[in-house]
Amino acid sequence: MDHQHLSTLLWREQELLDLLLFKAEEKQYLILSGKTRWLARIAHEIEVVLEQLRTLEVERAAATEQIAGRLGMDANPSLRQLADSAPAPWSDLYAKHHESLLVLVTELRGLSDANREMLEGGLAAISDALTSARTPSAGTYTNSGRAAGNAYRSVTLDGAL
Repeated sequence: MDHQHLSTLLWREQELLDLLLFKAEEKQYLILSGKTRWLARIAHEIEVVLEQLRTLEVERAAATEQIAGRLGMDANPSLRQLADSAPAPWSDLYAKHHESLLVLVTELRGLSDANREMLEGGLAAISDALTSARTPSAGTYTNSGRAAGNAYRSVTLDGAL
């Protein structure tokens, strides 16, 4: 494998991370708009992109290891280390890939954290609402068959009978 192949893999990784960012933003809009019906679908779409990223990561690791070996580097170098050791113009290109990937990952982390907090907040609000909501009870009845604790009803019913 050569530098061009690795660069192509890095471009593809950026595209997938950008798509993942888009999906995370879609998820945020769904959460904010309350359209929870679509959350399962967007979660599935995110999983598909993540699986593609995992597959790509294996291929990228193999390509990086091969190039690192040719450059006399230890196995499994970081992209930054590879950029520092690669010949021009690849060193500059790898450095730009590294910078772009860092920006995308930082944005994804921020958005993911925000989405998680919104979902947890929503679940907490639902839990609080369910806890504070009381199921109306049938109450108890007196020996005369009237509901206890409701003097108004008892007086009204007594007068009507």
